[in-house]
Amino acid sequence: MKAVVFPGQGAQRRGMGRELFDAYPELAEEASEVLGYSLRTLCLDDPHRQLGRTEYTQPALFVVGALAHRQWRERTGDEPAFLAGHSLGEYCALHAAGAFDFATGLRLVQRRGALMAQAQGGGMAAVVGVDEARLRELLDEGGFTGLTVANDNAPQQKVVSGATATVDALVAYLDARDVRCVRLNVSGAFHSPLMRQAQRDFAHFADGFPLGDPATPVIANATARPYVPGRTAHTLVDQIVRPVRWTESVHHLLDLGVTDFVELGGRVLGRLIDQIRSAPRPVARPDAPAAPADTPAALPDTPAAALGSPVFRRRMGVRHAYAVGGMYRGIASAEMVVRLGRQRMLGFLGTGGLPLPEIEQGVKEVQHGLADGQPYGVNVLADHDDPAAERALVDLLMRHGVPVIEASAFMQMTPALVLYRARGLRRGADGRTVCDHRIVAKVSRPEVAEQFMAPAPGPLLERLRRENALTDEQAELARTVPMSHDITVEADSGGHTDGGVATVLMPAMLQLRQRAQDRYRYDEPICTGLAGGLGTPAAVAAAFMLGADYVLTGSINQCTVESGISDEVKDMLEDVGIADTAYAPAGDMFEFGAKVQVLRKGVFFPTRANKLFSLYSHHDGLDEIPEKTRSLLERTYFGKSVEEVWDEVRAYLRSQGRDADIARADADPKQKMALVFRWYFFHSTRLAMNGDGTGKVNYQVQTGPALGAFNQWVEGTELASWRHRHVDRIGLRLLDGAAEHIVTACRHWRDTLGVPRA
Repeated sequence: MKAVVFPGQGAQRRGMGRELFDAYPELAEEASEVLGYSLRTLCLDDPHRQLGRTEYTQPALFVVGALAHRQWRERTGDEPAFLAGHSLGEYCALHAAGAFDFATGLRLVQRRGALMAQAQGGGMAAVVGVDEARLRELLDEGGFTGLTVANDNAPQQKVVSGATATVDALVAYLDARDVRCVRLNVSGAFHSPLMRQAQRDFAHFADGFPLGDPATPVIANATARPYVPGRTAHTLVDQIVRPVRWTESVHHLLDLGVTDFVELGGRVLGRLIDQIRSAPRPVARPDAPAAPADTPAALPDTPAAALGSPVFRRRMGVRHAYAVGGMYRGIASAEMVVRLGRQRMLGFLGTGGLPLPEIEQGVKEVQHGLADGQPYGVNVLADHDDPAAERALVDLLMRHGVPVIEASAFMQMTPALVLYRARGLRRGADGRTVCDHRIVAKVSRPEVAEQFMAPAPGPLLERLRRENALTDEQAELARTVPMSHDITVEADSGGHTDGGVATVLMPAMLQLRQRAQDRYRYDEPICTGLAGGLGTPAAVAAAFMLGADYVLTGSINQCTVESGISDEVKDMLEDVGIADTAYAPAGDMFEFGAKVQVLRKGVFFPTRANKLFSLYSHHDGLDEIPEKTRSLLERTYFGKSVEEVWDEVRAYLRSQGRDADIARADADPKQKMALVFRWYFFHSTRLAMNGDGTGKVNYQVQTGPALGAFNQWVEGTELASWRHRHVDRIGLRLLDGAAEHIVTACRHWRDTLGVPRA
């Protein structure tokens, strides 16, 4: 398998492109007209010594790379399986893949080069002869925390960026330690946060061009993974401030089966690729998504960052073994997920109860707000009434390249879940199964956990294969991995709950995990997290001490600035205690008797919801309900007649193409009663989401006592007010406190047991 690669700045030389300009004079002339100067003269003669200046180098290299690709394709007739480019070379790769035409690419790189040349106050230095781990040790030892590893060119060749004075100090520091470090002749700190202004200006410029998706996969510098559909402009803009992950990009191509690399437009990358191929590979799972080179996801630098499983941190590309669950109707908002992702913490966008267009908009907001490689996920709530809607949601998430989903309220594996999991499977170069789609399963029952710990059911795989939804290879690979490598054990919590006790559930689930791994012999270990009741550092510490690989919080995050629920509800939640919640029927699983835990302080919803379930249990239809009770429902629960409620329900079902449900309800009075009662649950949630003061007593707010414990913990601090609560700060404080709690407890028991101190 073949990949074509293009070099970036540093590959320029006087005399380059002579044969190409002669072969394609029209394109050479077009380039000169766009640029406003003779490109041939610049490249061949460089009379004014401009070829080494960024604003001239970048357009020149783009033209030479683009023409070299055209000539190579015409001479060989070959079409590569993959394309990639180093920094500026990525534009050549995208042009070769058909993402934009020649003139568009040239205008983009001309503007990019001009903006990067204008950058001041920064510099870069190449460090040779040390690996990344040693380089980071040196940076830490010398206090060079403001520098970024901007280019990971090869195992023994890195480039750092930062403020000019800091880079100069680093050169002297490394020279004194016999580490080869060469100051580069550039004006700015390229591929570092110091390029933010250039990034913003370039983003504004790029908005004026139609940038398409590459027809041939292009490996992005910023992610070391192929470009995601619909993200070309975003990824290119992001590249200016993100490190060039060249070593990881080459490793990824090798994993995909690439054996032959063809370099066009220079003779720089071939040597780097040879070094990458011949060097020992860093110890890491071959199918684990790597964190960007400038992030510490795999390098814990605080006690909190060392909590939990390094496998989970590496797999999810996060700094901490901590996640925030996807709360209903967008309470876990795009803003919440973005804020977490920017701190390399995993958050799940809440989608339950939202229409597909709103979900799609939320996904786009998350992807726009995060740099490629920063973690995020999307919640998928089981749809027991409408499997087609569940499938449509999964299709949407796959179309937008969502890498991780949180599966909630599932009782069994569904075609949509299996499709998502299996569609993301491929075979690595070493023959192992690589997982590009991750499922974090939230479970509270052992029988459901066992299904997620097992491979996808054979009949569902065969059905999807017959539908041509899966390839034969994907169906085969799905039998080699569990449905989920990450199982969140959910103890009693806000929202859907089975009322499980963590100290009972967790040991049982860990035993199931061991059985599954012994039985299936998975290459990659299953991680088991814990959720439910986590509102204080002591609770989080207890979760890790029980053996949790990660923790997931929920209720405490809805009373934050980033929460999508109304300010009126946040004001109420800010004051709740640990005894201010109650259990009520779950609206989406009303007939099954499933429960949710909700706020009871200041509202009547729990009492009224339980009354509705009691009526449903004791009557076979609305007509059997006593007139006095029915009148009470219409006046205080619904605010309208039962007939008006049914008209709304019927209109909604018809809009969703669910005429069969209407027919069933017309034929079965008990089913019609269930649908009318379900309307109340939707209505009560909508009132709370909108902060409708006239219906406050009917607010449905799904929350657990963990929030009351949190409120008690932060009483008297700045976090007492939700207006000072931010999801990332809450997570970090919980983890820091948990780490301190564990250390203190260990010291106490060591002293109690008489264990001598080292």
